[in-house]
Amino acid sequence: MKKIIYTCLMIAGTLTFSGCEDYIDVNTNPNGPDALLQPELFLPQIQSELAVAVQWDGRFTGFYTQNWAYSSGESYSLNLHNNPLSDSYAQLWRAVYWSMGYNLSDMIESGMNSEKYDFVGVGYILRAYGWQMLTDYHGPVIVTEAFNSSQRVFNYDEQEVVYEEIQRLLALGIENLERTDGLSPQDSGLSEADLIYNGDRDKWKRFAYGLLAINAHRLTNKSSYNADEVIGYVDQALAGNQDDATIRFEGTVSSNTNFFGPLRGNIGRYRQTKFMVGLLDGTNPELTDPDLIGADPLLEDSEEHLKDPRITAMMAPSPDGKYRGISPVVGINEWSPEESDLVPKNFWNEEGYTGTSPSPQIYFFNNDARFPLMTYAELQFIKSEAAFISGNKDVALNAYKKGVSSHMDFARQYAPDPSIFDTRREIYLSSEELYPSSAGELTLSKIMLQKYIATWGWGFFETWSDMRRYHYDMDTAEPVYKGFELPDPLYITNNENPAYRARPRFNSEYMWNKEALEVLGAFEEDYHTYETWFSKPE
Repeated sequence: MKKIIYTCLMIAGTLTFSGCEDYIDVNTNPNGPDALLQPELFLPQIQSELAVAVQWDGRFTGFYTQNWAYSSGESYSLNLHNNPLSDSYAQLWRAVYWSMGYNLSDMIESGMNSEKYDFVGVGYILRAYGWQMLTDYHGPVIVTEAFNSSQRVFNYDEQEVVYEEIQRLLALGIENLERTDGLSPQDSGLSEADLIYNGDRDKWKRFAYGLLAINAHRLTNKSSYNADEVIGYVDQALAGNQDDATIRFEGTVSSNTNFFGPLRGNIGRYRQTKFMVGLLDGTNPELTDPDLIGADPLLEDSEEHLKDPRITAMMAPSPDGKYRGISPVVGINEWSPEESDLVPKNFWNEEGYTGTSPSPQIYFFNNDARFPLMTYAELQFIKSEAAFISGNKDVALNAYKKGVSSHMDFARQYAPDPSIFDTRREIYLSSEELYPSSAGELTLSKIMLQKYIATWGWGFFETWSDMRRYHYDMDTAEPVYKGFELPDPLYITNNENPAYRARPRFNSEYMWNKEALEVLGAFEEDYHTYETWFSKPE
């Protein structure tokens, strides 16, 4: 009897395990599901994950460019250009390879199958945008072998390969957006699913041309750089602030809230820097005009310079109402406890390190505030720089003026007192020093500093790429970023060099892809200071 029972149990167990294997082994792809959903079910999450990742990692490059500094000063190593080995500093890696990853591939395939070619076009463009941001941040990344489901170890591609792939994807994106067959955005579901442009194909095409301009303009240090090509791309890109690519957030719970909003609590210890405030208060040596001392409508009979109208929209005041910044090395330790009224508030307009409902709101640092991914002003400054370095100063001046004016329009929506903003703006734009009418008065420094203002707080990888193209002004007698000083000292493991790249994500790369990292030298303690391909002269 016991033998019969044992034999029956063995047979049953064999059938059970066989059935489990059949049940579990339903996918042929070990890295992702096989079933294809409709593309509109993928897009909102893909866009949201990508935008949050740009904010997540971009805030760290914001320390390198001195968009802001951590309040504790030099005790926070990123203030000194460190890049610690941790997953905490590589969210964009996770977004591009995992959150987007096969989901984006499936969205594109599903769009093709269902004749929703607008989703296909947007998908290719988002893939290109992800690669551009990722390589801007990390340098060499995995592209050629990235989504090969048969591999477990992946080799890195140099940036030159990544840049070419970005161009290929953007061409495919534009091609699919221009298709006249298939479903319209209203019928395809793109209008409802798209958190950035609400399904506007023309705006997505302009976005693609904007990214082509960014991609081509990164290479100003190469002999192959073509300023006319860059200008041509910009002219086909965003036509005005109405085309700005911004992503919306509901702001009701943490998961649907702007990453920089008080509900998320991520930037409570960040403070604006002296460098940034200097660009807006007339103390920067390039953005100043002696004729504007005593000209501020709120500071009558004062010896202070006219304030840039954007200062009240973008910066956090101190409790005493004045605008100050901190240095990366000293932080808020510059002031004693008795001088607490002099310490800048946080970006939620509150003292301390937390916030609830900013009143008035500072820039886009709120729970439901839209966050920029590309703007018209940004592209105009790219055009201005391209024209300037190619000797076409009239085109450079025209684009410079459009960049300054359009960013003031953008910032005005956050101004606590629009009438004061407008008064200051009128005075500011009448200055030949700040807003020259002659091409001969325009300088490269003015272009890049105004671009720095226009991309502050969101265009982190753009600004960091610019500073790396100019090598932080370390080897020039005529600095482009006048008034900017690297922290002294830099972090001890930097060997006196500033940051040029971020380390790959720890969990996926340093744990499972070690051989590929050895080739890069990524186990060296100063790896993050290695210059990347795009900024090297050739």
